[in-house]
Amino acid sequence: MRSRQYDLDFRDRARRIRTWGIGLLSLAALLWTWCGLLLLTPYEVDRKPDDRYPAECESRLFTDRGTANDGLYRHDWCQNERDWPEAMLLLGLSLPVTAVGVALFTTGSVTRTMSAHGEAMRELDKLAGTPKA
Repeated sequence: MRSRQYDLDFRDRARRIRTWGIGLLSLAALLWTWCGLLLLTPYEVDRKPDDRYPAECESRLFTDRGTANDGLYRHDWCQNERDWPEAMLLLGLSLPVTAVGVALFTTGSVTRTMSAHGEAMRELDKLAGTPKA
């Protein structure tokens, strides 16, 4: 009976590891979504506090004009609002989070599957009347 309790504890630990992996992968997805919003959505910039007519800026990634990339020397307000390093920082942070999340998810899933396989093999051995090795 002790081995069954150990197996259940083992599976519970594997489930917790897998859950941590899912949580980290969810966090990485949020970081990717935030980065995508920064790069893909148009935005507005106030030229002064409480500006009634803010400057409209194209998205950082899909701009045909220089509003997002080289407007600093023309006193373009869009240049300083969304900066490339912020988006790249989000991508940089998401990479280790993703790697650890994948590792934990995979470890938990494989551990749980192998435990279930071992139990199934023990049950088949009992049914076949094969002595334990």
